[in-house]
Amino acid sequence: MPYVLNEKIQGPSAWRGMDLAKDDSWIYHLSRKTLADLEKALVHIQQKGLKAPDFTKADFPIPNLADEIAYFIDELENGKGFLLIRGLPMEKYTVEEASIIYWGIGLHLGNPITQDAKGTLLGNIKDRGFDFKDNSKVRGYQTNVHLDYHTDLADVVGLLCLCKAKSGGLSSIASAIAVYNEILEKHPEYLETLYRPFFHDLRGEEAPGQSPIFTSPIFSYYDGKLSCRYLRQYVESAQTKTGVSLSKKEMEVFNFIDSLTHDKNMHIDMMMEPGDMQFVNNYTIFHSRTTFEDYEEDERKRHLLRLWLNMPNGRKIAPDFEVCREGMAVNNK
Repeated sequence: MPYVLNEKIQGPSAWRGMDLAKDDSWIYHLSRKTLADLEKALVHIQQKGLKAPDFTKADFPIPNLADEIAYFIDELENGKGFLLIRGLPMEKYTVEEASIIYWGIGLHLGNPITQDAKGTLLGNIKDRGFDFKDNSKVRGYQTNVHLDYHTDLADVVGLLCLCKAKSGGLSSIASAIAVYNEILEKHPEYLETLYRPFFHDLRGEEAPGQSPIFTSPIFSYYDGKLSCRYLRQYVESAQTKTGVSLSKKEMEVFNFIDSLTHDKNMHIDMMMEPGDMQFVNNYTIFHSRTTFEDYEEDERKRHLLRLWLNMPNGRKIAPDFEVCREGMAVNNK
């Protein structure tokens, strides 16, 4: 049995939604100077005839933004665990130009890894009209349905909003650390279950010859840090492939986690506007999205770009918390 943390965690990562109701310090507004530096790097890429994601960190020089980048990196791992970077003027840029800026920022934050079996490094988040429940190979971002609170399989996930939906599509996040504190206070008997491994379904994203199932506990305490991996729908869809059903106790535990993340006092909601960039630490933050209605015209449909990043200051994680598919890191020199 792995070590079970039996003490509440204090500090900025244990935030509650109600604590941030009147605190917008998590919104970082890009200054004119910062935008000018990003514009200069964009022009540099265009002059070299490059496009995202086919260039490296060295191709996108932003030396004047070193302090801002360092702040972002530290805040994601040692602060609240999330950021909303606001102010990229989408009306000024084409999708290709915005992609270059976003990819360039991502390269300076961390090392991009692939997001699926196809090797996607810069993902397009759009409703493809698929049915998440009826197809075990469909992933939530390919639909317009409500996405339950979950984490992704990278140190950090980033999103750039290109177009927002006609209505809905609200982004919601909750602190996994604050949720853990609540579990410890109200149902400490649940912790033993949450530290045990669960089967997870890769939903068609396994590499050739690789098992479609991996195992991971929900919580792991290692090297002085608590980490969370919560993909309830992937755990539930794994049941049909393994023949192992969740027990009544396990369902009860998951239901309690869901009740906490949906508590209005625990989470915060944000509508990502065109040009907004959101980054969240997958080990400390649950994220969700509400259902949405799209425009009929394809060019007006909700469209976001996604990055998965492994971070230079990323935490050490326990061997039983490793994921068998971690993505393929790219050369970021």
